[in-house]
Amino acid sequence: MAEIVNLNKARKARAQAQKAEQATANRAKHGRTKAEKQNDARAQDRRRALLDGAKREE
Repeated sequence: MAEIVNLNKARKARAQAQKAEQATANRAKHGRTKAEKQNDARAQDRRRALLDGAKREE
């Protein structure tokens, strides 16, 4: 026999899991110091400059 599932509880559990996932992502994105953010921005600029420097002219 199949297990009986309360769809309302399943929906709420899924929503809670999504909220927890989003909170983890937000903590990783926004929970950094100013120096860490600046360091990441500099690294991204360096990567972008390296990529742009390797482009061929059209």
